[in-house]
Amino acid sequence: MKSKKLIAIIAGAALMMPLAACGNKAVATTSGGKITESEYYSSMKQTSAGKQVLQQMILDKVLEKQYGKEVSDKQVNAQYNTYKSEYGADFNSYLQSQNLTEKSLKQQIRSNLLLTAAARHYSHITNKQIDKQWTKYQPKVQTATILVGSKSDAEDIINQLNDSSNKYKTFKKLAKSKSTDSQTKNNGGKIPAFDNTDNQLDSAYKKAAFKLKTGEYTTTPVKTDDGYQVIYMIEHPAKGKKSQHINDLKNQIVQENMNNQNFMRKVVSNVLKKGNVSIKENDVKNILDDYLNSNATTSSSNNSSSASSNK
Repeated sequence: MKSKKLIAIIAGAALMMPLAACGNKAVATTSGGKITESEYYSSMKQTSAGKQVLQQMILDKVLEKQYGKEVSDKQVNAQYNTYKSEYGADFNSYLQSQNLTEKSLKQQIRSNLLLTAAARHYSHITNKQIDKQWTKYQPKVQTATILVGSKSDAEDIINQLNDSSNKYKTFKKLAKSKSTDSQTKNNGGKIPAFDNTDNQLDSAYKKAAFKLKTGEYTTTPVKTDDGYQVIYMIEHPAKGKKSQHINDLKNQIVQENMNNQNFMRKVVSNVLKKGNVSIKENDVKNILDDYLNSNATTSSSNNSSSASSNK
C-alpha cells in the first residue's frame, strides 16, 4: 500500500532546513578549502529548493502573525500523538525515512494547522453546502489491511478468516506473515484513520471499507493499484444525525477546499498581501510574484471553491 503522508505539504513547498545566514563560518571543510555560510547561502538561493524554503518561511511568518492565536501547542501535540499511535512501532523509522525529527514534524503540523485556520477563514459555508456534504459524509473509520500480489492469495486469507473463531487476532497474525506492505504488516495491517475527504487512499479501498461494519472484513478480494487487499474494519462509528455533525461537516468542507489548488492559491495570495511582505534582496525579489501580483482575490460564493470570511 502506498504510504500515506503524515500531513499535507503546505502551499506545495517542502519544509527543509532554513537557509544559512550570511557569514564566513565554515559549513564544511575539505582538502580543497572550506565552504562558508555565505557561499552556501548564495548557492542555495539560486535553486528551486532554496526558493521554496524561503517561500515557506515567509508564509509561516505571516500565518503565525494572522492565525497564531488559533493554534495551540495542545492541538499540535494531539495530532503528533495521533500519528505516533497510528504508525506504532514503525513511527521512528518512518520519520527517518522522511528526513523528519519530532521537532520538525511538529513544526510541519503547526504550519498546516495555521494554513487550515486561514482556509477556514476564507471558506464561506452555506446551509446548502452542509446539506450536500452530509450526503457523502462518512465518519472517520479505523481499518487494517493485508496486501498480497494475487487474487488467489487474497482468497486464501479470506478462507482462513472464515474458519477462525477470533477473526481479528487471526487477521493481525496473517498481516504480519502474509502482507507485502512493509509499512503496516508489523502493526497488524493497521493504517491511519480516514473519512470521505481522504484523497490519498485508493478509491476502491475506501468504497469497500465504508460498506463494512465494525468487526467485519471484505469477503472478496479488493483490487487496488497496489495489488489485492483484504480489509478489516476495526471501528466504523455510526453516522448518526446531521445535527450531531455540523462542525465535522464544516471541517470537511474546509479540507475539501484545501484540496482545491485554485482556492488555496487565492488564500495564500490574500494572506501574503495582508502580511505586507517586502523582499529586500534582488536575487529573490520576484519569489512571490505568482501570489502578490495575482488579481484573484477571495470572494463570497455558494460553491466549495469560493472564499470569504467564515463567520
